[in-house]
Amino acid sequence: MASGKPKKKNPRLASGRKRVRQDVKINAANTSLRSKYRTAVKNVEKAVLGGDKAKATELFAKMQAVVDTVADKGIFHKNKAARDKSRLSAKVKALALSAAAAA
Repeated sequence: MASGKPKKKNPRLASGRKRVRQDVKINAANTSLRSKYRTAVKNVEKAVLGGDKAKATELFAKMQAVVDTVADKGIFHKNKAARDKSRLSAKVKALALSAAAAA
């Protein structure tokens, strides 16, 4: 008898139906931005692990812009954005120092 999720009810009021339509669009936009954020962070981490100083520095600059815009829109908290930027900045700087020490 219990078939899992209960069936969603359609809102009766016009304002409720409009809200549902808007939520679908907003959810899609937020999901896209969240994905863009995570991809930008991941790309910098990959470059750091690969030891490519120039690529890591370039990707870090692009990542900062993405992280700031997403945080401004409220998709992620500003403190999370600052924390991610800080940690990646430290990794990129450490990579630059280790490359300079090796040379």
